[in-house]
Amino acid sequence: MSKIRVMLVDDHAILREGLKALLALHDDIEVVGEASDGGGALSSLQHYAPDVVVMDIAMPGMDGLEATRRIVKEYPQTKILILSQHDNGRYIFPVLRAGAMGYVLKRAIGEELVTAIRNVHRGEAYLHLPIAKMAEQDYQPAPVESTQDDVGLTEREREVLKLVAEGRTSQEIAGLLCVSKKTVMCHRGNIYKKLGTHNRAELIKYAMRSGLVEAIT
Repeated sequence: MSKIRVMLVDDHAILREGLKALLALHDDIEVVGEASDGGGALSSLQHYAPDVVVMDIAMPGMDGLEATRRIVKEYPQTKILILSQHDNGRYIFPVLRAGAMGYVLKRAIGEELVTAIRNVHRGEAYLHLPIAKMAEQDYQPAPVESTQDDVGLTEREREVLKLVAEGRTSQEIAGLLCVSKKTVMCHRGNIYKKLGTHNRAELIKYAMRSGLVEAIT
């Protein structure tokens, strides 16, 4: 089984060493590189070719927000997981909008970090529970009065969106809805088009705002 290639980006060397020791305990994860800021990460990303970048936000030089924007644009196959001490929306929502797939607080690291890495590597969003609840409060559900909503999603597309937001894969969704995987991918494409985004984090926020899901954990 191929290992998940991880790059650590944080300006504190001691923290990086601790994270490497933690992740070394798991056979399916390999730390292939590290950097002390976003600029260093970008300059060496092609060399390390990580599957997942675990990155802080507040760093000297290029911060995590700008690095996220650049990585999403230049290396779209690389997933970004934010690991930060900041637990307020001023930091959280901008990086999610920029394309980060997950957000974990440093005070909660441990097995949760490992779970988050595995989730984002599979293309599934991961939000630390307090962050998910904050997002839910920030995006209050809107009333739904028919089988179509304000962007024209059909009832089936809303079902698919709910399952995507819950972290289900296309294959799992196909099984649950008794349709082909190709049909699910078609629905997903329509959802992205109607919402005007290719960002999974934005899909989650929309699902919360629409009351399709309560929290992503």
